[in-house]
Amino acid sequence: MTSALAPSGIDPATSPARALACRACSARYPLIAQHACYECFGPLEVDHDPTALATVTREQIEAGPRNIWRYAPLLPVGQDPATRVTLDPGFTPLVAAPRLAAEVGLTAPLWVKDDSANPTHSFKDRVVSVALTAARSLGFTRFACASTGNLANSVAAHAARAGAPSVVFIPSDLEQGKVVTTAVYGGDLVAIDGSYDDVNRLCGELVETDEFEDTAFVNVNVRPYYAEGSKTLGYEVAEQLGWRIPAQVVIPMASGELLTKVDKAFAELVEIGLVEAPAGGWRVFGAQSAGCSPIAAALHADSDTINPVKPTGIAKSLNIGDPAAGPYALESVRRTGGWMAAADDDEIRAGIRLLARTAGVFAETAGGVTVAVLRKLVESGRLDPTAETVIFNTGEGLKTLDAVADQAGPSHRIKASLRAARDAGLMG
Repeated sequence: MTSALAPSGIDPATSPARALACRACSARYPLIAQHACYECFGPLEVDHDPTALATVTREQIEAGPRNIWRYAPLLPVGQDPATRVTLDPGFTPLVAAPRLAAEVGLTAPLWVKDDSANPTHSFKDRVVSVALTAARSLGFTRFACASTGNLANSVAAHAARAGAPSVVFIPSDLEQGKVVTTAVYGGDLVAIDGSYDDVNRLCGELVETDEFEDTAFVNVNVRPYYAEGSKTLGYEVAEQLGWRIPAQVVIPMASGELLTKVDKAFAELVEIGLVEAPAGGWRVFGAQSAGCSPIAAALHADSDTINPVKPTGIAKSLNIGDPAAGPYALESVRRTGGWMAAADDDEIRAGIRLLARTAGVFAETAGGVTVAVLRKLVESGRLDPTAETVIFNTGEGLKTLDAVADQAGPSHRIKASLRAARDAGLMG
């Protein structure tokens, strides 16, 4: 049985979105605040009108602002800038990384999509801008989330910019840098004794209460719109490469949703004629921390079942033990002929330092995971060293200083004299 569609606060006349559709059973729902299917409890995602998408041109996009809103005609929100709740993230650097390529054994071009350049220094600004713009259209007046850190920063900052109250829920053992960079915006910050999965369960319960009926939880009741913001990473990569799709991408995975949405973005661009698919298609690779790798473990076991785990390790932004989009990440990787791998804490630290030393990009622990997994994929023969590759850095290293603090410091300590500088071998 499919629910009848009804009007919502998102105007289909100014948005290509036409419904929410279940990813499991294809049941359809109005454009409302709902994230799970009433028929089968599967996750919902935004379904777009292909006719509306087909009218979008490269010229139209290129004439837009240098942020995610250049892709507004492809997003499930209205086109009026006055309706947006946003920090105007996006159009972050695509960094050529030939020295990193040489270090890991690639002979083709390697690029780093560096989303640490966003306003709160992670890719979460993309998803939050889209989610909260939709939330405002749907009538919500307070903003909230369950977070491992970066999302907390972004929701608190967006709420502050919009003059709206916020309440953000985090695990109590979060990195201090991410706690401070959330609390500074002045909203409510609630530390929970438990894992992210415990925090997320609580938020799922709160959203059903009368006390929170005015509250948009960006990764719960407005999650379908939130997830669509990730597609802008895929759009940007294609545009920054001269309107073409790279042969290979390596993407960090927590819930797995970022990977699925970058893949979806590439497919949409091909479908509506803005780019041509590369010869042989593109391949999607996933990167997880060894302390929390249930999606990669399922792939390696040739299983469709993702067994929840209790997360450990330093890559806390990726520590989601029960990943909601895991089955869909598996589908994307298998369909495109990609693979997944995991990196332990020492490999993550080495990945952070390698990226900084060779590309001048200081990544948080999730970026270290991606670089470490890139190396493993090349060494194992899973990733083609002769094919153009893009890796994704999703956050700023200043947020996770503790990961490398005991490995990075002064290389010399000398007195303030020429002789001391000469004796230390600093004079050439």
